[in-house]
Amino acid sequence: MSVMRFDPFGDPFRGLDRLTSQLLSGTRTPMAMPMDVWQSDDGYHVALDLPGVDPGSVEITSERNVLTIRAERRPGYGENDKVLVAERPYGQYTRQLQVGDALDSGNVAASYHNGVLHLTIPISPAAQPRRIEVRQGGDEQPVSVGAEPAGAGRSAGGATAGTGG
Repeated sequence: MSVMRFDPFGDPFRGLDRLTSQLLSGTRTPMAMPMDVWQSDDGYHVALDLPGVDPGSVEITSERNVLTIRAERRPGYGENDKVLVAERPYGQYTRQLQVGDALDSGNVAASYHNGVLHLTIPISPAAQPRRIEVRQGGDEQPVSVGAEPAGAGRSAGGATAGTGG
């Protein structure tokens, strides 16, 4: 799995625009969603920090092996309120994760607790290691790899086939 920040054109002035926006509006705009990614037996896990975000504003989409996470953090004050200090960032956050074919991006599970969005991305059943039966001769009798053929009196040579992850 690779992590990809959404920056389609690599605009060198994007940071300057963000800084200018902050200075003119007196507010802070969101920078990124910090995250941790780890692999365990049941697949990959992603934990994204989204403190103060309403779970109803979180949108997760999957398209062509790309998971897109969008969230929005709104200020607690209204337009007519006089803001004295606004240091907390708010606005829309977006993060994209490129997942490989070995992961089942159609069955991602998501939960939100204490400001952390947790995603579980399972390994695709097609990518899981499996045992392949070997058929013997023309009589179409299934023989397991490494099994002793009936009446042969010696062990059949075999190989273990597996997929790397």
